[in-house]
Amino acid sequence: MTNDMPIIETRALTKIYHSGDVDVPALRGVDLQVKRGEFLSIVGPSGSGKTTLFHILGGLAAPTHGEVIIDGQNIQQLSDSERTEMRQRKVGFVFQKYNLLPTLTALDNIMMARFLANNHEPLTADFTRILDMLSISQRMSHKPRALSGGEQQRVAIARALVNKPAILLADEPTGNLDTENSNAVLSLLRQLNEETGQTILMITHNPEAAAYGDRIVTMRDGRIVG
Repeated sequence: MTNDMPIIETRALTKIYHSGDVDVPALRGVDLQVKRGEFLSIVGPSGSGKTTLFHILGGLAAPTHGEVIIDGQNIQQLSDSERTEMRQRKVGFVFQKYNLLPTLTALDNIMMARFLANNHEPLTADFTRILDMLSISQRMSHKPRALSGGEQQRVAIARALVNKPAILLADEPTGNLDTENSNAVLSLLRQLNEETGQTILMITHNPEAAAYGDRIVTMRDGRIVG
């Protein structure tokens, strides 16, 4: 479910970390385009630059050189507060660790993302449908300790989607799950992409997980190699 307008574009994206007097390049001139509605899998060995790219695309880190255009905006031209607002409104994050607050219910964990984005609009029927799609509608009053690992990850996905972001960034979203729950979460991401047109970028080291995407990009030594 795509069109030809890229929702994400990077141009000569470079990131160099400094360790004492040594420069350590993490990204070496990455050019990438992602179409609106695409499900893109990014694979590569540890240290290939996948997570650095993820953080820069999400506005969590700044590149050393190059440009990142998200939904038509060059995010390097935004102020810190504008970049924070862009991240809260346009990008949803799903991490390997669920990062749910243990004292809050599933619903309150989801609504916390709403609160942080200063979003006071009521939840819509579309979001209720997403909860049904994720099979967690009946688990909203439960705290994380009462949920399975797969349910906690699905709550984390719902939290990432509650502000209707244009982009969902998922960093090893099945890394803490067993095979059955991994396949269930990946199937849900696939369904979400197909039924709602949600743009998804997923970082994974698992070729079987990567196969759920429309396209696979391979990184090595800070470059896209395939």
